[in-house]
Amino acid sequence: MEDRTLQFIAALRAQGVRVSLAESADAFQAMLHIGIQDRRHFRQSLRATLIKDQRDIPIFERLFELFFQAELPPSMQNLFSGLTEEEASQIAEALRQFAQDLRQRLEKLLRGEPLHPEELTELDRWLHAHPSPLDRNTERLLQRYMQALQFEEVQQALEELLQTLQELGLNRQKLDQLRAGIQENLAALEEQLRQHIGERQRRQAVQQRPQPSVGDLMQRPLQHLSPSEMEVLRKQTRRLAAALRTRLALRLQRARNGKLDVKATLRASLKTGHVPMELRFCDRTLKPKIVILCDVSTSMRFCSELMLSLLYSIQDQITHTHAFAFIDHLEYISPEFARHPVQQAIENVLQKLPPGYYNTDLGQVFGELERHFLYTLDRRTTFIVVGDGRNNYNLARADLLERFQRRVRSLVWLNPEPPWMWGSGDSDMLAYFPYCSQVFPAANLAQLVAAVDAILLP
Repeated sequence: MEDRTLQFIAALRAQGVRVSLAESADAFQAMLHIGIQDRRHFRQSLRATLIKDQRDIPIFERLFELFFQAELPPSMQNLFSGLTEEEASQIAEALRQFAQDLRQRLEKLLRGEPLHPEELTELDRWLHAHPSPLDRNTERLLQRYMQALQFEEVQQALEELLQTLQELGLNRQKLDQLRAGIQENLAALEEQLRQHIGERQRRQAVQQRPQPSVGDLMQRPLQHLSPSEMEVLRKQTRRLAAALRTRLALRLQRARNGKLDVKATLRASLKTGHVPMELRFCDRTLKPKIVILCDVSTSMRFCSELMLSLLYSIQDQITHTHAFAFIDHLEYISPEFARHPVQQAIENVLQKLPPGYYNTDLGQVFGELERHFLYTLDRRTTFIVVGDGRNNYNLARADLLERFQRRVRSLVWLNPEPPWMWGSGDSDMLAYFPYCSQVFPAANLAQLVAAVDAILLP
């Protein structure tokens, strides 16, 4: 039971439940004092010592049923014992009508032999070679094992065997005893398979890699995420964008109501001698105007993707957005978002600029922006640059960034690298920093959301 409990705790951890060594020790102390005879009290003691968060209770209940089932080894009986020599000969004669493989299965069933470990291992190999999306369901898995063992064919052959024995003259009482014994052996064999499936699922639960929570993923550096974890964050980004849209809409609504405009109120009330006084409010409905420049090189790809997803998911709360992507040259990508849904547009943009070995050239990109798209920058514009500032030792052209900064309302830089790395190697971030109104960290999704919140909801 101690080994099974240790496996149970390991499975809880693999499912993301936080269980400390001290809590594990408390669970074993509770087992010593309460015992394991009463299943309900045993369950409650483990739940009280191991579970701290109510959200983990369903995981605990599912794994408890898996690890602490009341399992007894299946009992099978040898149906040849107690037969006379003549009756055994009749059975042997009746078995000759079947093919060798089926005859061997029938003989094992009549002798009451359970499946050997080698046979169970072979069944596991067959299942692995023929996977099914329904294999997580215990009953479905049991049916697949029985299919591999040809249970239906065996049951049909048993009926034929009993019919043949009746024709050979075996008395009815012995036939009824054989039929009952065969059914019991079949049920025991099914129970053996069920217990094997339970043991298999327990091993998988212990070996399963812990799944990080969404909160943990939001704090993890974006370049360290696996494709499946990145997909989780894409879904989370859509939910976060919906919440951000609501907050931004409320802010703009408050701005429309505005504060009391004293001059307008006094002028409007002159015609009535200020009695009654009609209140007038400042009508300020300035939505932000965004120009965003995104580095989509390999190191910045995930960061820029999530930033664009956030920004275009709240597009209805922004006056206009001009979006650009770059590695070694500039791509104007706003038309993609005008023609396609957000996620499809992002996929198209990333296909235009596939990952690989490129020489990121910020000076070249700033030059193209000045020559062809300077009209997008004006006094109402918030200019956002998403990049790590690494320029592969090309010309920094910080003078162009200074010119952009003089034209816009604010210039914001989102950089996943910490300040102590600025200026190291090919980083030109120290040259750009003096012309930035603000620089926000953007190493993970939590920082990215905080940055967008600060930019759009000052």
